[in-house]
Amino acid sequence: QVQLEESGGGLVQAGGSLSLSCTVSGRPFRTYAMGWFRQAPGKERKFAAGISNNGGAIYYADSVEGRFTISRDNAENTVNLQMSSLNPEDTAVYYCAAAPTTSDFRSSPPRVMFWGKGTLVTVSG
Repeated sequence: QVQLEESGGGLVQAGGSLSLSCTVSGRPFRTYAMGWFRQAPGKERKFAAGISNNGGAIYYADSVEGRFTISRDNAENTVNLQMSSLNPEDTAVYYCAAAPTTSDFRSSPPRVMFWGKGTLVTVSG
């Protein structure tokens, strides 16, 4: 059983920065592409960022491109999301996800194998 656990959410002012982390246990981490999705209040969950199993391919949603940076550490079994220039529209529950490839994150619906429980990010404006 693969388990994903997010951390790092919280309250931040508009224009600020926040870093999220996801720790994966249960299976070889480098097997999976990893991603971050987010779900704003009253809206559907959407793809935000994804990184391939070896870190060689990275993709972002247009809404976060240039502001968010995804990275992974295969030695530590972690995937991180560095967020900057945050605005109230970034307020959401952020979910860590694992899939066979980054293309699976961007399919409709996303072909995610495992989800974390989510961490709330609130941007006050």
